[in-house]
Amino acid sequence: MAQFTRMETLNTIYRDGLVPVFYHADVEVAKKVVDAVAAGGSRVLEFTNRGDFAYEVFAQVVKYCREAHPQMVVGIGSVCDAPTAALYIANGANFVVGPVLNPEVARVCNRRKIPYSPGCGSASEVQEAEELGCEIIKIFPGGEVGGPAFVKALKGPCPWSSIMPTGGVDATEESITAWIKAGCTALGIGSNLITKDAVASGDFASITDKVAKCLWWVKQARGESVFIGVEHPGIFPTEPGGGEEIARWYGKAFDFDVVVGNSSVFVSGEGKGRLEVMKDPAPEKAHVCILVHDMDEAMAQLQARGFELEAVNAKPGLKAVFLKDSDPGGYRVHLLWSPSIT
Repeated sequence: MAQFTRMETLNTIYRDGLVPVFYHADVEVAKKVVDAVAAGGSRVLEFTNRGDFAYEVFAQVVKYCREAHPQMVVGIGSVCDAPTAALYIANGANFVVGPVLNPEVARVCNRRKIPYSPGCGSASEVQEAEELGCEIIKIFPGGEVGGPAFVKALKGPCPWSSIMPTGGVDATEESITAWIKAGCTALGIGSNLITKDAVASGDFASITDKVAKCLWWVKQARGESVFIGVEHPGIFPTEPGGGEEIARWYGKAFDFDVVVGNSSVFVSGEGKGRLEVMKDPAPEKAHVCILVHDMDEAMAQLQARGFELEAVNAKPGLKAVFLKDSDPGGYRVHLLWSPSIT
């Protein structure tokens, strides 16, 4: 059965605005693709129903995600009939996508509270899909039915429609911006994002980088700032090794979780934001961490405003960089990009 509720799945797609799409017959290669997509920050993944025994590969991908990437909402694409939809739902599909509109698939998905995104190519088909309970409607093939202009025209009389084109969406800033500004809720991108060459050569890092960029371009096109907000303040103890004592005081006082790292301890509750307590003293009193959607864009904007930055500290799943000068209060400031937080 599905790991996530219908609303959790839909809200995740709405929030990310990007649905990476791929298929590979080799389970181990598929797992590496999943790792790359997750490292780029995506919380959604569509595996396509192609090739013999595709459902067996899908079932193993779902099991892997539940262990290695429990936040990942995995769905199935290229579903044309109700029996196939039922097969994948039984193997853990959180959503079902198809190239055509099939009322029987809609009924099967509705019975199990699984979102269904059928492929539509006209305003009449979109309306029929919505009458069948479909929330996010796939426009397919997106480029051939009219591209962003079709979506813009459709949204005029039907502003309530949530549209996700697949086919004709490139993994570029120009293409993503055009589709989102036309009124799309989300974008499905397959071989333009998870390219055959990258998979064949084992260049999964390039997939990670491209996914991260596409997620940012979606947010940028929506008008979101690259600076998300204050992720955490970092404070220092007065005595060597005193950081853990401070962190555990917060954990005991407020029933917060305490996670000990190499040089610091993080304290957090159910809400957003954390407190970082450094293990040992330092000349500085504290620092402030600003969370960003895209590190390159954030650095470029700061440099354009006259701020100087130190070298970037980058590793898989994390990028951080300090501003060279402290704020007027004497506190250091650093930027942080991490898909595990954003």
